[in-house]
Amino acid sequence: MWRKCTGGVAVCVFACAIGLFAQRGGRGGGEAAFPATPPTNLRVLPADANIRQTMTAFRAALGVQCNYCHVQGDFASDDNPKKNTARNMLRIAADLNAGFPDGKGHVTCYTCHHGEAKPKTEPPAPGSEAKPARPPGR
Repeated sequence: MWRKCTGGVAVCVFACAIGLFAQRGGRGGGEAAFPATPPTNLRVLPADANIRQTMTAFRAALGVQCNYCHVQGDFASDDNPKKNTARNMLRIAADLNAGFPDGKGHVTCYTCHHGEAKPKTEPPAPGSEAKPARPPGR
């Protein structure tokens, strides 16, 4: 009995390991690899910001991975121009939010991006809206 199950277990373990390996760019685990040292080169975010939570929110809002804005292996580097674009967008969002009397953040990256790296700048043509894909098997 054990010999029959061993092959299936090995395949399952192998498949899970590949999935975890791919999610962290070769380091295993499901979360992005954040630097172990405190962040440097913060220009817009406050020094006491929860960087992990903030960057995770950026990734979700834009539907991208860390290296979309950061140079892989050097998070502090300014060599990727998208990082300065992100800083400018953060300033714009902060300016907009400052205009609300309740002091709450109403405008976020997701407000415009909706999980896409490039936000849509106009609505789709009438009748051309993409319908959500049906789940397989339904």
